[in-house]
Amino acid sequence: QVQLVESGGGLVQAGGSLGLSCAASGRTFTFDTMGWFRQGPGKEREFVAAISRTDGDTYGDSVKGRFTISRDSSKSMVYLQMNSLKPEDTAVYYCAASLGGATIDPRFYAYWGQGTQVTVSS
Repeated sequence: QVQLVESGGGLVQAGGSLGLSCAASGRTFTFDTMGWFRQGPGKEREFVAAISRTDGDTYGDSVKGRFTISRDSSKSMVYLQMNSLKPEDTAVYYCAASLGGATIDPRFYAYWGQGTQVTVSS
């Protein structure tokens, strides 16, 4: 059984920073890629960032240069540091795990967390 649990969401002012964490349990050694996605009100799920053992890290265009993904495999943790936050970053952020290489397509992620709310006020 695989579980992903996100934490660290909250309310922050525009221009501020917030860090998200995702704790993975279960057969984590099988995951090549860990990713973050988000879904804002009335929007489709959007790729944010992914980090792969084989392909390195990848970012969505809207967060490139502001967000940083990192991974501590020894602790089965993945992190998302979000800087220079904008109101349009407001969304539920989901952690996801894939057995394959880095991809922006959510269909290739087999495991998902429950999500954590991030709200950026203007």
